[in-house]
Amino acid sequence: MISRLSMNKDHIQIVLLEGVHENAASYFNANGYGNVERLASAPDHAALLDKIADAHIVGIRSRTQLTKEVLKAADKLLAIGCFCIGTNQVDLTTASVKGIPVFNAPYSNTRSVAELVLAELVMLLRGIPEKNWVCHDGGWMKSAAHAHEARGKTLGIIGYGHIGTQVSVLAEAFGMKVVYFDIVNKLMIGNAEPMDTLQDLMAVSDVVTLHVPATSQTVNMIGGRELAAMKPGAHLINASRGNVIDIKALAAALESGHLGGAALDVFPKEPKGRADEFISALRGKRNVILTPHIGGSTQEAQANIGTEVAEKLVKFSDNGSTLGAVNFPALSLPVQNTAHTRFLHIHRNEPGVLQAINTVFAERHLNIVGQYLRAEGDLGYVVVEVDEAIKPGDGVNKALQAIKGTLRVRFLY
Repeated sequence: MISRLSMNKDHIQIVLLEGVHENAASYFNANGYGNVERLASAPDHAALLDKIADAHIVGIRSRTQLTKEVLKAADKLLAIGCFCIGTNQVDLTTASVKGIPVFNAPYSNTRSVAELVLAELVMLLRGIPEKNWVCHDGGWMKSAAHAHEARGKTLGIIGYGHIGTQVSVLAEAFGMKVVYFDIVNKLMIGNAEPMDTLQDLMAVSDVVTLHVPATSQTVNMIGGRELAAMKPGAHLINASRGNVIDIKALAAALESGHLGGAALDVFPKEPKGRADEFISALRGKRNVILTPHIGGSTQEAQANIGTEVAEKLVKFSDNGSTLGAVNFPALSLPVQNTAHTRFLHIHRNEPGVLQAINTVFAERHLNIVGQYLRAEGDLGYVVVEVDEAIKPGDGVNKALQAIKGTLRVRFLY
């Protein structure tokens, strides 16, 4: 159980790793946070432990691993920002138990991923991967055989969320017919048509693109059976999650000639860094485009992500708002009246905690003018505002910490 008292913003240490875009540092600076350190790469384990020990806010991308061991060394840590979509690199359970919300940017790279998918779609339909390979080998494969326009072809989108719908809009602008399948009923955009089953989508699509989350239901959702259901000569694109396709089954479908080609940006096992070898059964295939998980790696996307995540972190640090946190009850809080005092109380979601919190203030004859609470799963989050300027050392913090089930108390200001 940890308590953090309000502190001057310049005393809040912010560490941004892995070349997080400068927009993040600029946003922190513009909001009064002057103690910001940016590192261009992911530190090794020992250096990470050293950096995180004194950090109040840490920003990472996908390479830095905030494991249980690392988070245990982060006694001052208030919040984590994942300047990317995924949060698999963070032990979310440990972060929750320590009262540390984790924020990410699930939508800021939507356009970048969608554009990559459309570019790969065109290259596959035109047979560019093999033609490019032949040219590099000194050959000259000038032929219209197996080369097609996107116009008039059918694109099947599996997962019709933010990225899937963007792909849909771009594909229709190319003159394609768009069909989609999602386990949740989604309103169609433009002339896109929903399909009743995944098999139905596979059977009619010239190109299939995947845009699904990583869940137990999506692991190897595209296997031999699904690939066999695709039209002969069709193409498959995956820029979602690496484990949604059975790679061996895909390799077999390509080798047999059943599929015309494939493009993958994500893989079940990816190198941790540039020095590590990329291993895949798809290497060396002339009708396959392989890219190193760069769907969201554009300057525009990284700039947007830098601002989006920094904004969420500043809101939490300034007033306790947790909207956008992946491991915390979501509370959107108003700007605090500076004549008031605000407390943040993070606790196990169990009966009696709220009553005990209110008792602490009632026994001290403190008038509660605002109370915001939310519980999700095992975690409860209560923000209490009183109409008096309480000093940190007057005993309220200590009494709140003593409540059974308390994980963390923060006296905001």
